[in-house]
Amino acid sequence: MDKPVTSSRTLARALLSPAFPVLIAVVFLALAAALRLGLEDEAKSQVQANLANESQAMATLLEREFQIHAEAIDRMASRMTIDPTMTEYRWRADARNYLQDFGVYQAVEWIDKHFVIQWLEPLAGNENVVGYNVAFSEKRRKALEEARETGAYDISDVINLRQGGKGMVIYAPVGLGASNRGFIAGVFRMQTLAQQLLDKRVLTNFLIEIRNAGHLSYTLNQSADIDPGFSSSSSVNLPSLDWTLTLKPTRAWVEQQQSPWPWLTFTTMLFMGLLTSITTVLVQLILKRNQALLKTRRELEQEIDQRKTMQQDLARLESTDTLTGLANRRFFMEDLAHTLNIADRQMRQVALIMIDLDRFQMLNDSLGHQFGDELLIKVSERLNQLSDERVLVAYSGGDEFMVCQQQLEDIDDVIKLLGQIKQCFHDPFVVQEEAHTITATMGVAVYPQSGLDADTLLRNADIALYRAKDQGRNTYQFYTEGMQDREVMRLELDKDLSKALANEEFVLYYQPQLNLENGDINSVEALIRWQHPQRGLLSPIEFIPLAEESGRISDIGRWVVMAACRQLARWKNTPCENLRIAVNLSGRELDDEYLVDHIRDALAKENLSPDQLEVELTEEIFIENLERNRNQLNRLRELGVQLAIDDFGVGYSSLAYLRDFPVDLLKIDRSFITEVTERHDDAVITRAVINLAHNLGIQVIAEGVETDGQLNFLRNHRCNLAQGYLISRPLPPGDLEQALAEGILVTGLPEGTGL
Repeated sequence: MDKPVTSSRTLARALLSPAFPVLIAVVFLALAAALRLGLEDEAKSQVQANLANESQAMATLLEREFQIHAEAIDRMASRMTIDPTMTEYRWRADARNYLQDFGVYQAVEWIDKHFVIQWLEPLAGNENVVGYNVAFSEKRRKALEEARETGAYDISDVINLRQGGKGMVIYAPVGLGASNRGFIAGVFRMQTLAQQLLDKRVLTNFLIEIRNAGHLSYTLNQSADIDPGFSSSSSVNLPSLDWTLTLKPTRAWVEQQQSPWPWLTFTTMLFMGLLTSITTVLVQLILKRNQALLKTRRELEQEIDQRKTMQQDLARLESTDTLTGLANRRFFMEDLAHTLNIADRQMRQVALIMIDLDRFQMLNDSLGHQFGDELLIKVSERLNQLSDERVLVAYSGGDEFMVCQQQLEDIDDVIKLLGQIKQCFHDPFVVQEEAHTITATMGVAVYPQSGLDADTLLRNADIALYRAKDQGRNTYQFYTEGMQDREVMRLELDKDLSKALANEEFVLYYQPQLNLENGDINSVEALIRWQHPQRGLLSPIEFIPLAEESGRISDIGRWVVMAACRQLARWKNTPCENLRIAVNLSGRELDDEYLVDHIRDALAKENLSPDQLEVELTEEIFIENLERNRNQLNRLRELGVQLAIDDFGVGYSSLAYLRDFPVDLLKIDRSFITEVTERHDDAVITRAVINLAHNLGIQVIAEGVETDGQLNFLRNHRCNLAQGYLISRPLPPGDLEQALAEGILVTGLPEGTGL
């Protein structure tokens, strides 16, 4: 025990020694020198790491851009494979679209199966390429033959272009093997590619070398003033190429990366050493005085800790019932008032449940107060298991308990909690070695319907409790007749829903979709309505949630598909025979393994072409179960129906799934269209979605179009289709046919638009 005390005294004497400040100064000097050297090494490592990041980012950019361009050329080749009768005029129009959309191609070519260039766009400046055999070497011939057999696209190394300069070519085969009809090729000039992909900062600060299999293929910025001390290489993963990208920075770039911290650190550490030495002298002067105060401070801290513990114990006693260990009535009411203030700001509901133990007073009087206390304790233990961050359980006194449930979404949350409370009384309570079955009656008041403050809510919950007792006990009752009426209405509506299909009470309305390129109405969206015999025409929001909860949504979805197909059959040999109908599917319907079979049977029964039917899924449903949905959607695509994503752009940051799913149409959510002409952010997002979809070969429709300004914005930014009240509200079939025949749907279009 003496050694620690002796060591502490020795340390104190050392701290108070006159030589101690000098020792500190020497230590700081050594640390400053070591830190400067370390920081210089770290600065060099950081420069090299930054350079590695630059090269890796550039390699990744090359991989991604070539992947995008290769897939685009491959899609063009697929269209030519599917349509062997494609004319040169149509092919050139397609090629010009690619040249305009991507802006990086030197030319787009069609090469016949003998490797000879036949069609080329643009022709101006490339005339001497027509008739050229692109298999100009044995290596290129073998690569093209392999691409033709496998169907994979081929990328050439950097070559001397016949048009002049250095460049690269992506070849996508048109058909496989014996069915091959040549290649679609995209030609890039290296200089143009570099200007498109690389910003001015990269072009100014780096010498860039591209090597294929170790051999130098291309150099950019050869005249740059290069720092020989740094270099970084990254592999570029491209099919048929073994590329390595090497970056060598300029001296100016390296100087920008250099940090002044080594010398600043050295100077700062020296200053700190001096300052610390001076401070140490001052501390030594104060230390002795502080030693005398330390003991007094410890004693004060101990006394403060004791007082805090006493205050916590008092607060716990004030808020907790001593018998049950639950919150007492006073604390519960204070917490309820606070909860209602929060609920008012957040526009949330709060439920107050009063619980009364049935027959408790009789048991308490006949078996004694000790029995009653033990029973209350056991009931409290079970009820307390329901407590969490949203549920507070309290003991009100006598045989009553109170429960507060926060952040209600709907009445079903309260009903669920009531069921859990009843479950607490399911098993008998063993008190004084005897089992007793106890039941409970409950009254419920819900904020704000049943009261706007804690006292009113409590009074109304009590009234509901007594009403429940009058009904026979072991039950519950809501206070507000309004809530009861709505619940009864919901139950009646759910009961009527089971008869609606059998009674043929559902009808389809159709909302036209305007083609912004030619002004035609080629498609409509089918929207279900319920023609209720007593309540009149009901919108989907009034019964679709009930159908989903009850499991009837699949039957309703099947009816919608059949009704849409029957309508298409009725429109045959009429002015509406070219319309396509879009139907909405729910997540539960998408999970139905017989979904595709049902759609196939419906189309076959009415002798319809599958492309007359379009299936819409919300983006949320679309990605809930990616693997299962991919299988279902691929089966739908194989069937030939069109696939659309509804409510696109709401809540999902990753768009990678668009590459993996066979999507034909994106439907921009109305929340972006409503203020697209007023909000810059909405305009930017809408343009980005349109460009993204077009780059992936996907059409775009905007819903919720209600003004001429919105329509003009969408047309000017090449949106394909528009839907909304400006064009037409949802119409019954007869009204739609009349409106199309009279040409009165589209209003508010600028003159000279051709729409």
